[in-house]
Amino acid sequence: MARTASGSLSIKFIDEVWISVESGAGGQGAVSFRREKFVPAGGPDGGNGGRGGDVIICGDRAISTLLELRYRKLHRADKGRPGGGNNCTGADGQDALIRVPIGTQIYDEEEGVLLGDITQEGQTLIVAHGGRGGRGNATFATPSRRSPDFAQPGEPSQSRSLRLELKLLADVGLIGFPNAGKSTLVSRLSRAKPRIADYPFTTLKPNLGVVKVDLEKSYVIADLPGLIEGAADGAGLGIQFLKHIERCKLFLFLVTQDIDETRNPLSDFEALRNELKKYNPKLLERPYIIALSQTDRPEVMEQLTELRARRREDIHPISAVTGFGLEPLRREIANQLRESGTWSEG
Repeated sequence: MARTASGSLSIKFIDEVWISVESGAGGQGAVSFRREKFVPAGGPDGGNGGRGGDVIICGDRAISTLLELRYRKLHRADKGRPGGGNNCTGADGQDALIRVPIGTQIYDEEEGVLLGDITQEGQTLIVAHGGRGGRGNATFATPSRRSPDFAQPGEPSQSRSLRLELKLLADVGLIGFPNAGKSTLVSRLSRAKPRIADYPFTTLKPNLGVVKVDLEKSYVIADLPGLIEGAADGAGLGIQFLKHIERCKLFLFLVTQDIDETRNPLSDFEALRNELKKYNPKLLERPYIIALSQTDRPEVMEQLTELRARRREDIHPISAVTGFGLEPLRREIANQLRESGTWSEG
């Protein structure tokens, strides 16, 4: 986590960029005639031009942010080479390959339409097609037109302005106020190593952890940055990370008793649900689990009875520090994902 000269936090996680792309134009067809000894008339032998390269976006799990694209705004594919004599076809232009994280959506900036959604490793999307190569004069020869002295130009390139937006693909979205213990919980449930400290907004970018259930099954849990009241209206980290919640199949609400007792687990849960409702009411239809964290503190355990009395759901008391309740919580998450049919292959 870095600070600017003014002391404000600078967020290195890049989840939205604007780029321009341009495919390759097709190569010019050739005008050429045979010149052979003892062949007085010869004949047309101009080859076709090569096809221009495409601009292709490809999903790559090794990439986690759109940061590199922020510093490279223009992506061009190569032009097709012109045709040659002796019916030689010009070489095709090389494609321009843009690698993006899984979960990237591609929009046409001018038309405002979604062109595609990269959700799998190796998935590709052509965002600008290369121009076809022009036909050489040999292709225009007919019995009545034996010596055509013209050829086609190649098709022009395609240009586009794109907006790329990254929305994390996770089975479980971990939601809670700052200092609720989300990063610690992810580190205990999985092998993730998120940054952990005792001050608000420790997590400035979502962290993903893979939780193994057995040898063949696992699920991905996302430690989303802490919300505050008014996040849906832009307060705190606001909508910048709320949108990552949209792809999660299951929500895990992590609540606790605030150290200075200004908040309690019930008010936290209701405030978090209210932020989701303001951002997108349909999010309230998703299945969810409530976990009461930091139960190694006596004042937190005192809240468990009231929380269970006020809510119909099963409340899971846990402590990421001692490990209390983590295995039952891990199993409950797996059970709910199994019922919904949502799994990540391990």
